[in-house]
Order: sequence, then C-alpha cells, then structure tokens
Amino acid sequence: MTKINTPRVSAAILAASAAAFSFAAPVAAQDLAGKTVEYVIPFSESGGSARWANFFAPLLAEALPGNPTTIVGYRPGGGSTTGANWFQEQTTADGTLIFGTSGSTQFPYLLGDPRVRYEYRDWQPVLASGTGGVVYLPADLGARFDGDMDDLQDEFFIFGSQGATTLDLVPLLAFKMLGLQVEPVFGIEGRGDGRLMFERGEANIDYQTSSAYISNVVPLVEQNLAVPVMSWGILDDAGNVVRDPTFPDIPTFAEICEATAGCETSGVAWDAWRAFFVSGFAAQKLVYLPGNASADVVGMYNQAFVDVLARPDFAELSARELGVYPQMIGPAARVAHEAAITVSDEAREFVLSWLSEAYGVTMQ
Repeated sequence: MTKINTPRVSAAILAASAAAFSFAAPVAAQDLAGKTVEYVIPFSESGGSARWANFFAPLLAEALPGNPTTIVGYRPGGGSTTGANWFQEQTTADGTLIFGTSGSTQFPYLLGDPRVRYEYRDWQPVLASGTGGVVYLPADLGARFDGDMDDLQDEFFIFGSQGATTLDLVPLLAFKMLGLQVEPVFGIEGRGDGRLMFERGEANIDYQTSSAYISNVVPLVEQNLAVPVMSWGILDDAGNVVRDPTFPDIPTFAEICEATAGCETSGVAWDAWRAFFVSGFAAQKLVYLPGNASADVVGMYNQAFVDVLARPDFAELSARELGVYPQMIGPAARVAHEAAITVSDEAREFVLSWLSEAYGVTMQ
C-alpha cells in the first residue's frame, strides 16, 4: 500500500502561514457580496489541476470579503494553451476572475510554442503551489520492477499524453533517459484522461500529479490494479532531488536512474530534466489575477490566502487533498512565478533538439 505521509505537513505549512502575516498589508475595503468568482483552469475536470482548484475554491469563498460564490470553470484544449490564450484577453479587474495554471501551461511558454499568445509577466500571481508526481504500472508489469528499469527496457509502453510540450515533457524525458520504449498517444485534455486510459487498459504506464494520485490512483494501488514505481521527488535546501515527503516509501526518478543501466544523473540530459522538473513541479500550479487588477484587488487576494493558510485545519486538509508541499503567497508567490517561467538557454536548446528528433515537434 502506498503510504501518504501527513504529520510533517503541519510545520511546513504553518510556518509558511506565519511568514505570510509578516508581509500582509492593510488593503482598501473590498466587498464581493452577491458576486460570483470564476476560478478558471485550462484543463478538463478529471485531473490534478481540477482537484487543486476545487480544493481552494470553497476556502476562498469563505475568506474573501462578502463570501462570494466561487466556482471552478474549465477551458481545456491545446495542451492548456487555449485557456491561457483566452485569459490573456480578459480584462475583468474586480476580483471576480482568477486563473489557475500548471506546468503544462508554463512549458509551451518556455519553449516558444507557436500556439502561445499569452505573456505570463502580464499577469499578477497571488498563490503558487508546489506539487509532486508518481509514475505507476499495471500489476503484471509492476511485478517485474525490482528497483531499476533494466528488466522493462524490452517492454512496449503506451502513455496517454496531453502533448510533448506540456507538463508531460518531464515524464517523457525521464522515460527516454531510462531506456524505456514509450509510445505517447497525444491529445488528451488532462492527466485524468490519461489515468482513464490506464484504467481501461489502453495505456500501460501513467503518472499523476500528487493530488490526483492521492484521490484516484491510491485506490487502484490498494486493489492491486496499479504499482507505483517512482516519484519525481522534491528539492532539498541544497538543490538535490530527494524523496517526496508525501510519498516517502516511493523511490525518486533520480534513484531509479542511478540504478538503471545507461541512465545518468549528470550531464546535459539530466540538467535539462532537472530544469524542467523545477519549473514544472517546485512551483507547478499558480493562481493569477488579470494584469489590470488594481493593487487593492491583489491585496484582497493576498489577505484571503493568508487567512486560508492560517486556518487551524488547513494543514490537515491540504495534506489529505494535495500532499505535503509549500503554498506560497505574496513575495514568495512572485519568486515562484519567476522560477516557473525561467530556464537556461542550454536546457531549452537540449529539449528543443530532443523534441524535434523524438516527436517531430518544432517551435515554428
């Protein structure tokens, strides 16, 4: 059974909550009474982003002044670029529209995907959520896993993917480095659709971000229908990839790579994987207001998230629903926002070359 570690979340998140109060500034009176806040994500309703947004939506409804109705809306398509392009054009500045992104929105932006007509630096971040991810196999293939991928390198895998330039870039590059023969089926609208392919037997390898893994895959593990083989891990204070505290019993990709013939945790491939892992997971999900929202509206949301994180039950609730990860607001959210939309030229060029060679994907 997969162990989900909850006790360690309290200190981390409560410390973040306490720090948040140090920057919370008085804001002009705002009142959203009788209004509806639309919390839009550019994905379908079946994946980790939907789980994340639906976790925060009712908490925001309680914390925002006037207790507005808060609903989650979905605008999937184009590997999340469709919804992001839509948000770029929105001018709703009164706090009744917020937008939630993921690594799948960040990566096309970083790689110069021609579908991208949005500019992250035009938007105003008010929350950044770190997360993790877990790769799992069907029971028959999981039985052959013994801590490395050597015995599975001759297996043919099918993987349901949103696209090579989405957050799925991280697993696809990891699979390549491990020497696995993985054929992606591109075009699914959310990671939840990839899980459904796995459940129907149409795919035999999958990964989910932590919130979706906890809610939708752990039951499969408990029924012996899925076997977790690795997590992406998290970064420690020294920048090393270490075990994810939400899944302390699951080895990291770095551990599996080191144990697998032909896979190395140094060199240009590793550096590129790590760069996109940091961008896509350490600050994976962000909440934005439109660029024209006033300082008072931004301050209102900063204070609302301060209040959400300060709830006495937040640590327990978030650990159960999202896993053990930091929630960053105010200046910390802006730092995370910059980390999420910045990678080195070397990492970008390596990934662009690999995408062209492996999948014929070019940014033209």
